[in-house]
Amino acid sequence: MENIKELISNWIPIKLVKKNNEVYFEWLYLADIPFAEPFFEETIAKCKSHSYNSKRFKLISTAANIIDWSKELDFVDLKGLVFHVSRCGSTMLSQSLATSPENIMVSEAPLIDQILRSDAFEEHTKTVLLQSVLRFLGQKRFPEQKHLIIKLDAWSIFKASYLRSIFPEIPFALLYRNPADVLRSHQKMAGMHMVASIIPPSVFGITSKEIEELNFRQYQALVLEKYFQAFLDFYDRDQNVIMLNYNDGMKDVIEQFIAFINVNFLENELNAMLERLKKHSKNESAVFTGDSYKEDVLSVDLNQLYLLHEKLNANFRKDLVG
Repeated sequence: MENIKELISNWIPIKLVKKNNEVYFEWLYLADIPFAEPFFEETIAKCKSHSYNSKRFKLISTAANIIDWSKELDFVDLKGLVFHVSRCGSTMLSQSLATSPENIMVSEAPLIDQILRSDAFEEHTKTVLLQSVLRFLGQKRFPEQKHLIIKLDAWSIFKASYLRSIFPEIPFALLYRNPADVLRSHQKMAGMHMVASIIPPSVFGITSKEIEELNFRQYQALVLEKYFQAFLDFYDRDQNVIMLNYNDGMKDVIEQFIAFINVNFLENELNAMLERLKKHSKNESAVFTGDSYKEDVLSVDLNQLYLLHEKLNANFRKDLVG
């Protein structure tokens, strides 16, 4: 029988598949394609043209397979988890970090969210499964790779305490931004979590009664309030966490994050990260000229959001002097 390590090299599980009341995992072959796109799914789209991935039948396995096979992998160390409130520079942070060949930068892999929100596994299995999936995402496919950094979906902040129980020593970063600009961006083009019919409101702790009393824009503001409060709650009870403020400048965000995760990069790698800031986060061929939103699009009460935002700022300033 062939060595299992050779068989699984460059393969990763990418999504849950439910069939006949059982849960399986679909796999994808990465070939030599790095995680360099702004989002994980864009990298996956590039990989799908490979002959291994374009067959009529897909490769699937059980959770037990993933757990067992992950033990055979060579993988790099997880260095940090990035939580964010969306539209706050998280894609720019991940794209800048991805310029270093030492980093495996995974940005919002849907499988992580699917496992976190799944009720198909008891807690111990879910914990071991998440650890195993991260080994696959962090498998050492190129000799220069040393670090795995995971940017989670925005709503993963509500799973931060559970993730802390899995990764007790890993630095957690909380990236946020002025609430008016976050909401202006979503009013221009709403993210899936800002639409109640796509991500269940219960994920954010929002009740059906609350939704009945809210219009579309008020709902978006409430989701952001929940994010801000979750940031504050986790920051208050955790010792290995840092606040990062987009409005302080992305150069400072990158430098603070790198210092926090305690990774040393060569000067040319740091320069490449900062050079990436000159381009649009989601389109490297376009020059970034700043966000432009109409000042009159907001029509919601932001008083509570500004109160929470100021508390975030107070913690951010505490981190700067501490």
